[in-house]
Amino acid sequence: MGASHLHPVEARLAELWPPEDWHPKGVVIALSGGPDSVALFRAMVALCPEKFPFIKGLIAAHFNHQLRGAASEEDAQWVLGLCQRWGVPCQVGTPSLGEELKTRKGRPSEALARKARYQFLRQVAEEHGLRYVATAHTADDQIETILHRILRGTGIAGLAGMNRARPLGPAVSLIRPLLPFRREELRQYLADLGQEYRHDASNEDLRFTRNRIRHRLLPLLREQFGPHVEGAILRLGRLAGEVSTWIQSEASRFLEEVAFPEGPTWIFRADRLAKLPSFLIREIFRSFWRQQGWPQQHMGQAEWEVLVQAVHLAMGFTSTRVARWTLPGAILVEAAKGQVRLSPS
Repeated sequence: MGASHLHPVEARLAELWPPEDWHPKGVVIALSGGPDSVALFRAMVALCPEKFPFIKGLIAAHFNHQLRGAASEEDAQWVLGLCQRWGVPCQVGTPSLGEELKTRKGRPSEALARKARYQFLRQVAEEHGLRYVATAHTADDQIETILHRILRGTGIAGLAGMNRARPLGPAVSLIRPLLPFRREELRQYLADLGQEYRHDASNEDLRFTRNRIRHRLLPLLREQFGPHVEGAILRLGRLAGEVSTWIQSEASRFLEEVAFPEGPTWIFRADRLAKLPSFLIREIFRSFWRQQGWPQQHMGQAEWEVLVQAVHLAMGFTSTRVARWTLPGAILVEAAKGQVRLSPS
């Protein structure tokens, strides 16, 4: 399709993520049936040349969380119908047998549902040999994510919000091509196309923190401080992202100089680390955690501070004194004379 025939949303997406970058490698589109994911689906279909074999390069994937009864089943059937009309294969997933997506109080868990959904999307991509999983996160989602992290407690990296792309597996990357778009822009796009979409009632459920941010906190901020608030939050995220990128680069460089293996144990040179600011020490250990594939979801500020404390304690210890901690993921930390040792149990 020529650029002159593209809708402005489609043309902008083509500039931000050129079709020639993803046509040959293949994409799994995460298609919930909501307006943002349907907009992503329609735009990517519009950018596919007619000769492009959908079955090899473009697949939709819908994860039915089975948390809303009949409405969940209706969403899945609607998505299947949409894909059939456009000739795009669609794969529907459900929680595996025994997989619990609710908390002990019986409420749906956002974290568990997200984990199950991404596992399914990665599986679809790997089964079909596709390179990318594309989700429909928008600038509005970015704003909510930054606010959510501020309320929960975060560092510079957290203020950067969601990355445009990140690894989802050894051969699969998650990409968020709609991050520069606002929700209202995408809804207008669907209205211009005459394209319907599904409404998920759980997006109005104020038991979820993100929904309270969307429906209560953000309207209050706009009312009290003006419509520029959202743009200010996005600018903060971009600036934090630039700083975070530099810090991560420095951390990776230092990591190569201060850590070495001794069997299953890794030794960190406390004399080198102790000269660095605490924020950089924390980022060096975060980089190491990512490199090793160790779990980070329960590593909060207090846990990273343990590692900073271990570095400084190690500088004052005699040859016989050792301090020990166990961090989430059963990682043993030992501070001894001049070094910090990390071992997975």
